[in-house]
Amino acid sequence: MDDRKQKVLLAIIQDYVATAEPVGSRTIAKKYKLGVSPATIRNEMADLEDQGFIEQPHASAGRIPSERGYRYYVDYLMIKQELTRKEEDMIRREYETKVKEIGQVIQMTSQLLSQLTCYTAMVLTPRLGSSNFKHIQLVSMHPTQAMIIVVMDNGVVHNRMTEMPEGISASDMETLSRVLNAKLQGATIEDIKRTLLKEIYSELGKHRRILDMAMELIQDSLALRTGDKIYLGGVFNMLNQPEFHDVEKIKTMLSIMEQEKLLCDLLAGESREEGVTVRIGNEIKQRSIRDYSVVAAPYVLGGRKAGSVGVLGPTRMEYAKVIGVVDFMTRNLSQVLERMIQGRGK
Repeated sequence: MDDRKQKVLLAIIQDYVATAEPVGSRTIAKKYKLGVSPATIRNEMADLEDQGFIEQPHASAGRIPSERGYRYYVDYLMIKQELTRKEEDMIRREYETKVKEIGQVIQMTSQLLSQLTCYTAMVLTPRLGSSNFKHIQLVSMHPTQAMIIVVMDNGVVHNRMTEMPEGISASDMETLSRVLNAKLQGATIEDIKRTLLKEIYSELGKHRRILDMAMELIQDSLALRTGDKIYLGGVFNMLNQPEFHDVEKIKTMLSIMEQEKLLCDLLAGESREEGVTVRIGNEIKQRSIRDYSVVAAPYVLGGRKAGSVGVLGPTRMEYAKVIGVVDFMTRNLSQVLERMIQGRGK
């Protein structure tokens, strides 16, 4: 595509994203100062339409970008829009002051993402099935009760109250915690069953009752296989988009929002990619979402991909802005979760 066609395509996309109205040659000539006549622009638009980059929604209308046009724009013409300093400070402040647990972090992320983009935000929780043991702490809560706290390496915390066995002291519980942490750091359930169980009971067998409870909780935590969970933010943001003034489109969109497994599968696929990915219309494998676009990126936990952050919107999306927001949010989410896990493991 030559330089002039690129400028005409860029003008059509920018105008259509801003107005949701088909764009004519006179509009481009007046607003975008390309230095050529409306007639020349019409010729370029005819070529772009022949090549599949733009299309005419109905007779006598202007042109709108096609999925191929949006793809060319994202790949070759778009300049990613960075967040303002004010927006970056707001995100960091929200994370620092309002989140205490993993679930709160994920929920806050979806809320911030929808707030900044004005589309529907999706955040896939860390996959619990692949977690390893990180830390255990036995805490005396009462002369007759203790709490067992198990932290997994993905930040998830499990706890259980138990009756304090007769004859065990706070010092004994500290010893139990110290030995278990030394033996089990980074262990999987297979490690415990295969080699570590006999060794642990040989060393700590005199405290068998509370050790049984602690090992049961650890093994339950390691064996946990919960399905992926997705947090949605700004579900109704898309109702403000002109595309969704049609009742049938609203019904379809709300039906999609109710299909948690569909959205989980969508983001789970994106989490295997590197960096920010953009899927436009028919590039999305899930058939019912092919009238939309998805911008997504994985976040990292413990050096590995743990989940995904994404934005679902119409194909007439502000890609430059959304890509910038998703990129910034995934990097910050990874940092926040790492800090929380490190703090819990101490």
